[in-house]
Amino acid sequence: MFTVSLIAAPAQANLESALLDGLARSWDGGAPRWLDPGVAGEFDIEAMPAEADQVWADLQTIGIDLAIQPTAGRRKSILLADMDSTMIGQECIDELADMAGVGPRVAAITARAMNGELNFHEALIERVGLLAGLGESVIGEVLRTRITLARGGRELVATMRANGGYAALVSGGFTAFTGPVAAQLGFDEERANTLLSEDGVLTGHVALPVLGREAKVEALHEISAARGVTPAQVIAVGDGANDLGMLQLAGAGVALHAKPAVAAQAKLRINHGDLTALLYLQGYRAAEFVTG
Repeated sequence: MFTVSLIAAPAQANLESALLDGLARSWDGGAPRWLDPGVAGEFDIEAMPAEADQVWADLQTIGIDLAIQPTAGRRKSILLADMDSTMIGQECIDELADMAGVGPRVAAITARAMNGELNFHEALIERVGLLAGLGESVIGEVLRTRITLARGGRELVATMRANGGYAALVSGGFTAFTGPVAAQLGFDEERANTLLSEDGVLTGHVALPVLGREAKVEALHEISAARGVTPAQVIAVGDGANDLGMLQLAGAGVALHAKPAVAAQAKLRINHGDLTALLYLQGYRAAEFVTG
């Protein structure tokens, strides 16, 4: 048995009953269920439709995300989330670089690294090197004035925790940012890289080993084992190439507004919905959301 989820951007709420009901009929599905009228609905089917990819592509043109996954075990007990451009709307290193006067140069490297065109470790070392001499106080300024939480993040973390789940923020970014962001959103733990400084000034170095793709996979194994469950009980979300390992290992790996090369290799893709889409994918109704 599989569950078909249709999810629209909450701001648009353009999922119509005719579309949900019609697709359920054409795929010989069960009775459609609204999780949030206009935003998210679902129905069950017996077998994976041969034309699923084409229907997904057609729905993308009207701003609707389609996901099909096994019905059994949809509701997960662990959330593993990337931070930059996932739980927040920015790339922290790009914001720091902008303050240091090397914004465009660093942003270009970040974009290539997140799309899998560059080695993440080497790209991070190069970008951090360009921050040498920047005062540590700039970090606090960036947090106060430039960092915004992604829509739906509070609901995602709070709802999963309220239902017995465990939430971990695992970032290739920096602890100076993951600490405050994790605290704001209510994560149980956070892991990231550490920017090194001397006398209040960034040295242009990061503590080793660098937390990248392999470390995110390791974190998934460690956290699930510590909770006494398998990776199948994890829902992971990210947008960059360094997230692919954990997205492919997790029971539900969600590429959220991801780079094209990443989305093409992920199990589940959300291009239009926000972070609440991860709750809809697990069968939560909007009325069950906890705001934190």
